[in-house]
Amino acid sequence: MKQRIAVLGAGPMGLAVAYQLARDGHQPIVFEADDRVGGMTAAFDFSGLTIERYYHFHCISDHAFLAVLDELALAGKMRWVETKMGYWYQGQLQPWGNPIALLKFRGLSLIAKLRYGLHAFMSTKRNDWKPLDYVEAVGWIKRWVGKEAYEVMWRRLFDYKFYEYTDNLSAAWIWSRIRRIGRSRYSLFREKLGYLEGGSETLLQAMRADIEAHGGEIRLKSPVSKVVIDEGKVQGVEMAGQVEIFDKVISTIPLPYVSRLMPDLPVDVLQRFQAIKNIAVVCVIVKLRKAVTGNFWLNTNDPEMDIPGLVEYTNLRPLDQHIVYVPFYMPGEHPKFAEPDQAFLDKVRRYLKKINPDLCDEDFIDLRASRYRYAQPICDPGYLDKLPPVALPVKGLWVADTSYYYPEDRGISESIGFGRGLAREAVV
Repeated sequence: MKQRIAVLGAGPMGLAVAYQLARDGHQPIVFEADDRVGGMTAAFDFSGLTIERYYHFHCISDHAFLAVLDELALAGKMRWVETKMGYWYQGQLQPWGNPIALLKFRGLSLIAKLRYGLHAFMSTKRNDWKPLDYVEAVGWIKRWVGKEAYEVMWRRLFDYKFYEYTDNLSAAWIWSRIRRIGRSRYSLFREKLGYLEGGSETLLQAMRADIEAHGGEIRLKSPVSKVVIDEGKVQGVEMAGQVEIFDKVISTIPLPYVSRLMPDLPVDVLQRFQAIKNIAVVCVIVKLRKAVTGNFWLNTNDPEMDIPGLVEYTNLRPLDQHIVYVPFYMPGEHPKFAEPDQAFLDKVRRYLKKINPDLCDEDFIDLRASRYRYAQPICDPGYLDKLPPVALPVKGLWVADTSYYYPEDRGISESIGFGRGLAREAVV
């Protein structure tokens, strides 16, 4: 039987939910507060260049993403590129990301290098994350790599992303990041990442068109103010003071918004949503006349830089100018998040010129800063057990966001896979 289903949020997960529902013969109506689809993958006009506000890349293991490309006849637009990593440490730019680079790295003893390499290798080979679920990440890493390698290779990555939450993170969550990058390699010495011609916008617009072609609808600039619940059952959604009736509601908006939109949920469920914490991000995107380095990834450990690293995007996807993303992560309550954009832009100019002294002011064509309050969940040990179930104790209501990928990181492929599964579950 055809069902009329409200989908809250038009990020990759919300689009994937609607995409699957529409293809299965149902009528999804997607409500999006923004003026465009995509969420954190949405594009903007960067001085004549249409590009994502936050960087994205693809690994050869992104099966759900690649499957949708096939279904939408977009597989021919996928490009795979051999990329490089670097490490900025002690005022030096060093190669990184393979065994030779590790052995040649200046700043670590041989024992520390061997322990670090063994940990990375074993993390890549591990498949079962459950034993790491309740293990604290910093202690786990130190036991494997030792204090020396932790201080050089890991501490600033933690401190400049999680701040006061650093000492209470899940080892399973950290392990999944090590494994994903490790498995993006097609040999021990070579890394291969992918991009889609036209960026994520190519996929987003194709999914939107497919949803509409199969009878779905996407409403932009349409924030839902309340999910209407009565006698333990979803009745519909309220927007601009009007209630619209739906058979079911599937929410993919960030979990911190759920309590505001669904105040009639059971108190214990509301409390679980309210307890969830997230990292915010201020991401500076820079357009340059020349490259900063030859790396896609660049980790940084510099007392004068309050960032864990940067991404030189055009070393993956070639464009007419050089594009660099510099993310500043921090808890949303941190005073730094309230600083003006210009403070971050000025830092980035200084950092890039320090890494590459050949850069001058004339090489900086444009800089922009984008902010996202709920960029990433803070996953403490046993995180998944603390989340409410996706199918809430209200008939016809499902709620999820990127938190439910745990221990996987937020990503387009994970969003698509989870969203499609959620759509199938909701109409059983």
